[in-house]
Amino acid sequence: MKIITVSDEAENFFQCKNLLLLFLFLLFLLCCINPGCGYHFRPVGRPIGVSLDSIAIPLFSSTSSLIGFEGEFIRVVREEFITNSRVRIESKDKAQAVLSGRIYSITTEPLTYTVTQQTIHNYLSTDEVTKSRTLKVGLDVKLTDTATGKIIWQDSTLTGKANFLVSADPLTNRYNQRRAFISIAQELATKIYARTMERF
Repeated sequence: MKIITVSDEAENFFQCKNLLLLFLFLLFLLCCINPGCGYHFRPVGRPIGVSLDSIAIPLFSSTSSLIGFEGEFIRVVREEFITNSRVRIESKDKAQAVLSGRIYSITTEPLTYTVTQQTIHNYLSTDEVTKSRTLKVGLDVKLTDTATGKIIWQDSTLTGKANFLVSADPLTNRYNQRRAFISIAQELATKIYARTMERF
């Protein structure tokens, strides 16, 4: 009669466990190779479901009364693609797709105030001085297939906002507002890149 020790049972258990792990690993590899499986590899910077090798990103138009921010915005968007993508940026006549957009709204509104009160000739005078403002940007963007003219994706509801300080110096205010706009542009550029490359 063969005597089975505890060590024999433990060894059999670990052998079965190792075989199970090996089976699961091979199954995972089979899924990665098989295009019909839910798991698959894709090259970094390539869109899922869309073959895209080159893209044109022309200057966005703007219907806002605040002029001069379009160049800043498109620079940030192009940098986002150049930094994170292998897709080439080309001119409209050479690109496979065109990313076009329209800045339809750039607005500011007061955020915080400094309130001072003083009595003049028995009348209480209250003065409110704006210390910070909120900058809001509205954007309409679409990606169009150059060959077919088909819109790959479009979003007319992209918005972003950022706060900036206000002082008595107009040049400082302009600089702070510009920095806030660049912050918004970076946020929206990240969304545009993800929408293009990941196909959400």
